[in-house]
Amino acid sequence: MAGLTLKRPTRPRALISLVPMIDVMLILLVFFMVTSTYLNLDMIPAVRQAEAPAPAPAGAETGGTVMIRLGADGVPVLRGQAMPGAALMAELSGILARDPLTRVIVLPSGAATTQALVSVMDAAAQAGAVRLRVIRLEARP
Repeated sequence: MAGLTLKRPTRPRALISLVPMIDVMLILLVFFMVTSTYLNLDMIPAVRQAEAPAPAPAGAETGGTVMIRLGADGVPVLRGQAMPGAALMAELSGILARDPLTRVIVLPSGAATTQALVSVMDAAAQAGAVRLRVIRLEARP
């Protein structure tokens, strides 16, 4: 009698499934979308004066940007100089007289009072600002 040989079936190779990895990636995507903050970067000009485009033709929208920082002490700072109350309104009136479509951006400190912010907004409105925006930067934990 010839030798009896038993053949064991070969084990099938384990398949690596991509489904768990895709699930984790989708959960991470949703998590980062929900926890991220979106800042409109168009509100702060990223072009230097030397790189500024040529002047627009008559009738086209023009206007520069002026940023007013409001410190924790409630004193507005325009172009690096502290300008309380009437001085701020006079300076803004001069700027807006040259270009009425100038954007006025107010960047208040987190410690600034609401009354100080309202006073700066009133001064800008009385100076003739028609494009006024208040922005708030958030600290990331």
